[in-house]
Amino acid sequence: MIAACGLGGMAVCPSILALGIRVPDQDAFATARGNAFAATADDPAAVYYNPAGITQLEGMNLSIGAYGIEYGSHFDGPTATKNSRTELAALPQTFTTISCSNCHLAFGLGVYAPYGFSMDWPYSAPWVLAGQPNSSEIDYLRLNPVIAYQPFDSVSIAAGPMFDYADAELKINNFGFGAPGVPFGNHARFRGRATDAGFNAGILWRPFEQHSFGITYRSATDMNFEGHAQSPLFHTAAVGANYHFPQTLTFGYSFRPTSNWNFEADADWSDWSSLRTLQLVSSSPVYNSVSLPFNWSPSWMFEFGATRYLGDGWQLSAGYMYSLNTVPTADFNPLVPDSDRHIFSVGVGKKYKRLSWNVAYQFAWGPPRNVSSTTPGVSGSYEFFSNALSVNFGYHF
Repeated sequence: MIAACGLGGMAVCPSILALGIRVPDQDAFATARGNAFAATADDPAAVYYNPAGITQLEGMNLSIGAYGIEYGSHFDGPTATKNSRTELAALPQTFTTISCSNCHLAFGLGVYAPYGFSMDWPYSAPWVLAGQPNSSEIDYLRLNPVIAYQPFDSVSIAAGPMFDYADAELKINNFGFGAPGVPFGNHARFRGRATDAGFNAGILWRPFEQHSFGITYRSATDMNFEGHAQSPLFHTAAVGANYHFPQTLTFGYSFRPTSNWNFEADADWSDWSSLRTLQLVSSSPVYNSVSLPFNWSPSWMFEFGATRYLGDGWQLSAGYMYSLNTVPTADFNPLVPDSDRHIFSVGVGKKYKRLSWNVAYQFAWGPPRNVSSTTPGVSGSYEFFSNALSVNFGYHF
């Protein structure tokens, strides 16, 4: 678990959370457009992308989908070349909306995973042989009801609470007992859970038929992880830690030159600056309570998308995202080899009288990032690849 990093003789905490584990892909149509959707926001997933957009929907709407991803990292160091285990993950996404046109109100509910990540390196990786963690995972789920109001034909505003749950796990092969480089035959395992609440809000402004602007804000969440750590000596102790997930802010502009085209550009900001030092508190003298510096930086994603409406309900979309890394070199850890990333996507969809479907494919590449670290075995070059498929089905009641 996150809280147990650095305990029992470990000197470094893994960077389990970075911009690289944010999941902005919450809808197949939006994913196909590079997630440039804050100023369009015209399907139920607007609950996430810009809740003010749900006022554009009539009646009751339901969208059910999933984002499936396969990813891995490649390490090239002075003494070894390693590949992480290929990870497979599928994240659920459900959104529903209902509109009351006579009172200019709309209500929405979303259940989705805004974060999620898993990384597993072989025991022969040089930093694992030196006593550092080899595996980490985080699962994150959010329940997000919203209410939107349209005071004018060109303006909508919205807000709603976010109820979050997170489960995090860390595994280490050596755990710092005995001579460095001599793995034990079992694992230390740390696991903890946390809940918190926040809110999101949005504004959608369409001053002209061809132009619209969107702003979406999501508050920070403050997770107090509580769990247990177990060493290879089978000693179990309660461990706790306080961890800050960032506030985010997205700006979007959509241009519709004709009814057949929609272009959009978004800028998405994550404020990781609140994550400075992590306090790890143990109930047992076997595990040392320590303070770990992170000093992460705010970072941006720039998103661009286009959709061509073909008639008879068909649509084709394409997009590009550029994601800047969050973790400075001094705090780099292989468990999240965060880097600048280029993300390309394409998709197709069709609407019927009541049913609709969308499918999107996404490819991400993190160019080699050269890291020089004082942590044993970490120095080297890290490259990231991923392939993802997003699907969703909608129904208009």
